[in-house]
Amino acid sequence: RSTKQQGRINRFNDLKDNLNTLQVDNDVDISLGQQRLGKKVIELKDASLQFDRQTILDHFSMLIQANDRIGITGINGAGKSSLLNVIAGRLPLDSGTVTIGETVKMAYYTQQTEPIPGDKRIINYLQDVGETVLNKQGEHVSVTELLEEFLFPRSMHGTLIRKLSGGEQRRLYLLKLLMQQPNVLLLDEPTNDLDIGTLTVLENYLDDFSGTVITVSHDRYFLDKVGTKLLIFDGQGHIERYSGRFSSYLKDQKDAAKPAAKATATKTTAKPVTDDSTAPLAKKAKVKLTYAEQLEYDKIEGVIEQLDSHKSEIEAAMAANASDYGKLADLQKELTKTEQTIDEKMDRWDYLSQYAEA
Repeated sequence: RSTKQQGRINRFNDLKDNLNTLQVDNDVDISLGQQRLGKKVIELKDASLQFDRQTILDHFSMLIQANDRIGITGINGAGKSSLLNVIAGRLPLDSGTVTIGETVKMAYYTQQTEPIPGDKRIINYLQDVGETVLNKQGEHVSVTELLEEFLFPRSMHGTLIRKLSGGEQRRLYLLKLLMQQPNVLLLDEPTNDLDIGTLTVLENYLDDFSGTVITVSHDRYFLDKVGTKLLIFDGQGHIERYSGRFSSYLKDQKDAAKPAAKATATKTTAKPVTDDSTAPLAKKAKVKLTYAEQLEYDKIEGVIEQLDSHKSEIEAAMAANASDYGKLADLQKELTKTEQTIDEKMDRWDYLSQYAEA
């Protein structure tokens, strides 16, 4: 439905044409060691947050425990990323409390990569974290080995970061976070910018990760793979909770809708028309765009791309002003408005494209 999704389709086609260049070992061992988590990991009590007239959290309470796998999804602009920012301490609540357990070591994979020095070499960037890390068996794993497991062959280890593609920089950023051996992972839309190979490695890592994972995503497959508990943001502070996989949630929603649809069909009966001359004229079905709609359709993808770019700029500004709560609150308001506009434009594009392609 979107330019981003079309980009993923294009990347998949590129990948399909070059399958021999990408080798992902299903048995990749990236089981890094981590500090033990206490029973109480994160607790939100009576948390409330609002931007302009948009309610994000409305007296929201939740206890997040060790080994919880929480998937967050829902409509754009409803505050999914804001909840992660609250948990990460980047965004203050209007009221209520957030308590982080003493044993928590958190890593936050945001939609905006941290500034990475372009003149630094790949291996040196990771060596800032450490020369080696411990795996679950207590064995030392070198930076070189980790890079290879994250699809960076040895021939690339001395490459300057500025020569990497955007996707490769995102992969490197993710690896640096995991090298810090967190026991709580916050992931904000990881499937947006990571290639298929990197996502496979990440999923392998999460399969063996014994900590807590909280992820925002619209990707049904990824949510189903990662989350066993769900928070569905419906807007204006309404957050639905569900215990189970996303596929189960969708099935339950579909099953719940069937009785309502059947009841409506039972109540609706067709009235026979005895005289065609007195019957109202049927409304002509729409088959193509009007001239004005065609002009709108020709421009709307460019508008969406501009909005996406503006959203990225806001997120970069939020990362740069993480300690300035006043500035951060203003930026969050702007981000919420931008996401709502993107959602509206996407719905409009979806409608117009039905007739543009007819």
